[in-house]
Parts: sequence; C-alpha cells; structure tokens
Amino acid sequence: MKRPPKPVSVRSGHLEFLRVNATNWAWRDLYHWLLSLSWPRFAVFLFGVYVGVNALFAALYLAVPGGIAEMRPGSLSDAFFFSVETLATVGYGHMYPVSMAGHLVATTEIVLGMFGMAVITGLIFVRFSRPRANLLFSRNLVISEFDGKPTLMMRVANQRHQPMVQAQFRLMAVRTEELENGDTIARFHELRLQIPSVIVFPAAMTLRHPIDEDSPLHGMGPEDFEREHVRFMASAVCVDSVVSAAVHGHESYEHTDVRFGERFVEIYTEAPGHGRWVVDYGRIHETEPVTEG
Repeated sequence: MKRPPKPVSVRSGHLEFLRVNATNWAWRDLYHWLLSLSWPRFAVFLFGVYVGVNALFAALYLAVPGGIAEMRPGSLSDAFFFSVETLATVGYGHMYPVSMAGHLVATTEIVLGMFGMAVITGLIFVRFSRPRANLLFSRNLVISEFDGKPTLMMRVANQRHQPMVQAQFRLMAVRTEELENGDTIARFHELRLQIPSVIVFPAAMTLRHPIDEDSPLHGMGPEDFEREHVRFMASAVCVDSVVSAAVHGHESYEHTDVRFGERFVEIYTEAPGHGRWVVDYGRIHETEPVTEG
C-alpha cells in the first residue's frame, strides 16, 4: 500500500499551514530551498555534500586497484584525501592516475569540482547580496481610544541603520463568518490605515485602524474576537535606500494577541539639539493600560 506523502509545513508568522496532497517537489525547487536555509544549516548541507562526494570518489578509486600511483592498496584515507586534492584541482603530485580507469575517474571528479565550485560560489554570492528587510513588528495589537475613536494599533520598526524609503503598510483581518446556507468561511477584510505609506521610514511608527461604522471590527469585543476566531496579518514593503531594492516583512496575530484597553508606551523623546530624537527600541513591545478621564 502506497504511503501518503508527508505534509509540507509552510509558516507565516505565528501561523503554520500543513499542505497535504500538494504537487510533488521539483528539482528546480532545490535552488529556492538552498537560499531559504539559515546560514548554519546551509554550512552543514555544504559540508555534508562535500564529504559525501569525496567519499564516493574515494570508493571509486579503491574500486580500480593500481589506478593511482603510490596509493596504498585498500587505504581509504589515501583514496579520500586524493579525492579532496583532485576535486579542488590542487594536484600535489605525490599520487596521480596511472591507468585509463584512474584517469577517467579523476577527470570526472575534476569536471564535477569545476561545476560544483561555480554553483557554490553563485549560491554564496546570492545569499550575501540578497536584500533583506530588518523589520520589527510589535508582539501584540492594542485596541483603545485614540482621538475620541476606538482604534486598532500596531507598531513596526526599521532596524536598519539607514532609513527605508517608499514604505507601504497593510493590515488585514480574517474572520470566521456564517453564510446564509449555514456554512462557515474564513473571510478576509482589508483594514483601512490612517497612514498606509510614508516617504521615508527611518525608525519606528504606530499604524492605526479607526474602528468606525465602516470597519469590519465595528462593535466587536473580546468575546466576538474569540467566537469568530479573528486573526490579523500585517505586511510592510519598503525600498532599501542602500541597494535600491524592494524588501518586505510580515507578521500574523491571533485574537489572543490583541490587548483591549491598552496602548503602546511612548518611545520618542526629544534630544538636545535641533531636529534630534531618541527612539527607545527596547520598549517597542511595551503597552500600558489606558486610564479613563
């Protein structure tokens, strides 16, 4: 009996989606997978491939007795380190092919080493040169009065030491809603932000969605958020002013991440000197209760 394929995990912020019965993995996906690995995992993968390739060719050299001069018969270490030298096209000269079989194996390894070096160099270059958004989203959303209206607020910060430009922000709510026939669906609602974009994004800012009559969150309280499994997805797309490339970041929130009756603490203080401000990144996530009156 054929075993069902293993579910594929796709994470988006705090959310995880397990995809079953998806299309099969393609070889071209290997490139994307290698770029998505963390640096430690990427290094472990390269080391494993390097050792595996040399072990394979060491076995081939051992399989052709007398094919390599001055290699001790049956010596795995001699065969392995000769493979290392051949793969890197070093060729110290102490051991060298002397038979047609030995030349063919060594030639194959040299060609593989040339192509492999080009591929690895390209991967490392792309990983270093690929622009990444170093954005920090607040751990929680807050809902409280702002300018006389209930407002949903979140905070996002630029952690680069250079300002971003042409920043675009979006916030979306997902609610479980019942249709007329009794079925339930997850419906997506775009939440209108007071400031959906800024020309320059140097530090941190608070994004606000007024919960007025036109808001899909109008009249909802904590119990409604829990009953309708309300979730939120936030994104920011900016242009890195150093490399002039678009970068993006995103975050997701559950209804348990929403704090009612709280607001974010102030993180901006004016510093001595004209046009100077201190931004306390250590308090990006801090909130405080809103006192009435």
